[in-house]
Amino acid sequence: MKMSSLGLLASMCMVLMLVAGVHCWSKEGHIMTCQIAQSLLKPEVDEVVRHLLPPYAKGDLSSLCVWPDQIRHWHKYQWTSPLHFIDTPDDACSFDYARDCHDPHGKEDMCVAGAVTNFTSQLLHYKEGTADRRYNMTEALLFLSHFMGDLHQPMHIGFTSDRGGNSIELRWFRHKSNLHHVWDREIILTAEKDYYEKDMTLLLQDIEANYTDGAWSDDTSSWTHCDDLDSCPSKYAAESIAIACKYGYKGVEPGVTLADDYFDSRMPIVMKRVAQGGVRLAMFLNRALGDDDGQEEGVASPT
Repeated sequence: MKMSSLGLLASMCMVLMLVAGVHCWSKEGHIMTCQIAQSLLKPEVDEVVRHLLPPYAKGDLSSLCVWPDQIRHWHKYQWTSPLHFIDTPDDACSFDYARDCHDPHGKEDMCVAGAVTNFTSQLLHYKEGTADRRYNMTEALLFLSHFMGDLHQPMHIGFTSDRGGNSIELRWFRHKSNLHHVWDREIILTAEKDYYEKDMTLLLQDIEANYTDGAWSDDTSSWTHCDDLDSCPSKYAAESIAIACKYGYKGVEPGVTLADDYFDSRMPIVMKRVAQGGVRLAMFLNRALGDDDGQEEGVASPT
């Protein structure tokens, strides 16, 4: 995987102008993932994150968590395009790093699991206090934060033939869409509209309530169990493809109309994956940038 020090300042100047046009693990999904993560950072790690962000971000990691989507097709960053997903063998419903983590040309480690491992290793150099000019720590932070979100979107680890559901065209209620986009954005936007008055803050509060003292609170310790930061991204990828098979693809054919039954049964899964992505991103950042030995759970109390 390419590990050059990439200039950030010029590209950052366009970020705020481009935010409205983002359509991946939706803008909302990435923002909520990063907001959850930042709320769980240890104080000293939050200080490092704020230091690495450009001044106009005003210390808010979530304001730049969509940046990797915005620059993936720029000539300078085209090498990052394969890092947003993993193509797995059709119907295998499993992830094998050696088999699946490569770009369309077969270059190894060029997938979202490899990206999370790579940029985590770069951030470890910050904690070690090295002046390694191969790495741009701000970019490593933004890429890791974004790719941890993508890794938890089940259809980002999908079948090769349909490009993770992108080529499965269907209708979402009354408008045209595709299966990948349903999981990227449609479910989140429909939930916002139907239950949260189109207010992402209210939706985020509900997600946070579920993992702090609600339905998922007993599970969060297992979410953050990670003996080895290098291998855990493969575990998260395996979770995603299993969900894609069991809940994403199941019962879906090209041209079908997906409506209430699909939405009601899949919405909790999407929201849980957003929560897991945020909690685990906090754990990775706390262990990569913090002062402990990396053996703790690595999540601070919610703020």
